[in-house]
Amino acid sequence: MRYFVARGETDRLGPDTRAGRRGDFAVLSDGTTHYELAGPASGPVFVFVPGLTIPLDFWDEVTTVLHGRGSRTLTYSAYGRGYSDRVRGRYGRPLFVRQLDDLIRRLGLSDVHVVGSSMGALISLAYAASPGSRAASLTVSGPAGLSAERNPIALLPDPLTPLVGKHLLRRNLLAHLDRNVESTVDAERLRTVVLDGFRFEGSMHALTSTLTHVPFTNQDALFDAAGLPPTMLVWGANDRVTPATAFDRAVELLKPVRAEHIPDCGHMAPFERPQRFADLLTTFVTELQT
Repeated sequence: MRYFVARGETDRLGPDTRAGRRGDFAVLSDGTTHYELAGPASGPVFVFVPGLTIPLDFWDEVTTVLHGRGSRTLTYSAYGRGYSDRVRGRYGRPLFVRQLDDLIRRLGLSDVHVVGSSMGALISLAYAASPGSRAASLTVSGPAGLSAERNPIALLPDPLTPLVGKHLLRRNLLAHLDRNVESTVDAERLRTVVLDGFRFEGSMHALTSTLTHVPFTNQDALFDAAGLPPTMLVWGANDRVTPATAFDRAVELLKPVRAEHIPDCGHMAPFERPQRFADLLTTFVTELQT
């Protein structure tokens, strides 16, 4: 797909726009990744894998709780999001799995507890089952992949895809963000977190390419428990993006050690119920270590 710059992309990523940002930047196989490794150095390490739109600060409330409990956390922005590079290649699952693997290896981490939400759950599943994975456990929250209904962009003829991405996708993105969470307060917080990074050139191209090239449906094979470390499944009971009607199917495939519904919660449990989500992570990992 041809690279394009969409309306609203008023800035270009570079040293000036990255100057003074929290965290660090690593030059990996496919480009520069914005990441933050924080918390007590001796604790268990949680690696948070982002979904379709979210940058590293999406996880702030969860990581703050975990740091207070002695855990270390790695958060990062996927290529095309936040302050990570906009690449000109295909934004398919291999790109995102490679980014995750590159970053874990670059930082010399091992026996990490991988946590993925929505599309990030699919990236996490693929990474955790891959040769050389350093995942000691896996948590998937509101995972995509179990629906049979394809997204409309993936159904477009090739010549129309960049046109739709350039002219229509930003409006659809705003509506999508509002559907992710239950409350208007959380919706406004989410917009603030996500949209800062979408002012950079190439962001809508990245999102369009992701929707085109990452398979979001009929991914049952990814959920095969045989190739995975101990796993926990978490789902917001009121999820409208990846409805919890797929919960039982996910349990059947993943055979998780723990399977949890979070009541009064939408698609983004780590963002909407950070204390509860941190409690689940802490309990899960503690039980694995005893």
